[in-house]
Amino acid sequence: MRLVVIGVNHKTAPVALRERLALVGDDVNVALNQIEAFTDGSVIVSTCNRTEIYALVPQTSTSQHANSQSSNLQLLNMQDVKAAGQTSNNAFSSSMNISSAAFSAHITKIKAWLADFKQLPLVDIDPYLYVHRDTHALTHWLRVAAGLDSMILGEPQILGQIKNSVHLAQDQKVLSNQLGWIIDQVFAAAKRVRNETQVGAQAVSLSFAAAKLVTQIFDDLPSRTLLVVAAGEMNRLVATHIAGLGVGRVIICNRNPERAEALAAELRGPNRRVDVRPLQELPQVLAEADIVSSCSGSMDLLIDKTMTIQALKRRRYQPMLMIDLAVPRDIDSAISRIDDVYLYSVDDLQHVIAGNIEQRRQAAVDAELLVSQLVVEIDRRFQVRQVGKDIQQYRACTQGQVDKLLHESIAKLQQDNVSPEDIITELSRRLTQTLTHAPSKLMRKAAREGDSELLDFVVSGLQDAHRGH
Repeated sequence: MRLVVIGVNHKTAPVALRERLALVGDDVNVALNQIEAFTDGSVIVSTCNRTEIYALVPQTSTSQHANSQSSNLQLLNMQDVKAAGQTSNNAFSSSMNISSAAFSAHITKIKAWLADFKQLPLVDIDPYLYVHRDTHALTHWLRVAAGLDSMILGEPQILGQIKNSVHLAQDQKVLSNQLGWIIDQVFAAAKRVRNETQVGAQAVSLSFAAAKLVTQIFDDLPSRTLLVVAAGEMNRLVATHIAGLGVGRVIICNRNPERAEALAAELRGPNRRVDVRPLQELPQVLAEADIVSSCSGSMDLLIDKTMTIQALKRRRYQPMLMIDLAVPRDIDSAISRIDDVYLYSVDDLQHVIAGNIEQRRQAAVDAELLVSQLVVEIDRRFQVRQVGKDIQQYRACTQGQVDKLLHESIAKLQQDNVSPEDIITELSRRLTQTLTHAPSKLMRKAAREGDSELLDFVVSGLQDAHRGH
């Protein structure tokens, strides 16, 4: 397959080294164009938890690098048709194979390039780099794309990050057809893993868990209003997740108007209205909210039972979801006993997340098994795809030999005092020698080396072919 992945991640390298090896912004475009000089296509994936180079090692044509499989295929080379007294300028060789030595040399070259590009001694980064080849590289790529190699098991963001990396490679025109085909297989397989297992089904972050609650309680989200009490980082994440579900309106109550306006700018969209209100207006705006997320850091309660009952009356007792992520609490725990109010504290969400993480771990077993099966399927499709090119080369080479013999025979027929029957007979004999020499030599080699499996395969294959005619 000639696929290789070289990289570091949160398991193999400390954050200080990951920061130094990160490839972001214009660095990625420059890097992709430099790597193109010694690969057959590449993709660079660089996130806070990993920097990886996925590349195809160039095909080698050096004969001393041929392995045992390619040497068998070389027996089908029409250059071997010595009995017909012919030579060929179009040497047939398998497009699937590359020697271990050539593979290792290119891996070393990519490592050295990375060290030079980041201006780091190779000896300092090499112990932290992992390398995977061929189907092992494919397995790694699929595990990463499916979220099985992520710090948060099953998280979906990495697939989008890989897709963005592929788009960058496409923009720089450094994707070969073969690497593009592999990428398509990885994306399709990752989608199957996520659809056919539960590895990504359960929320495992506070913000994602909060968003999950919203979808379980409310329909018709464009008609719903989210009230964000305090505009700190945690509430920003929650608000971003919930707004991403399609909530039609957001109200931000915060002591600091500048921070509230900054969050409002992030959340505004073509189909979303965002209002900023001072924190002292919280009792008035509470009735407008279907969903409340609060995380203020205040030492006092911001929403009490009386305020909530008044809001419910004004809402005509339409349901409310309240999410209290603050410690100490922002929302009175007694509110949980009020009908039509669903109150979740940070501990409630943590319990949900803990159970979900365990479910994801159990689902990961099924996901890993599916990944193994999918890698085998992709590899088989790849081999079939590649051998098709070999067959085309072999047929073209054979056709060249046949055309040459036919041209010589036609030339002889134009001479005086020649017997057409003799020329046609000679042409038939030479065609037979040409077409049977390579498989005959392969059978003799298999018999001489005691390779009964290969011999049976060739003989039965030829017999089946003749019966088919």
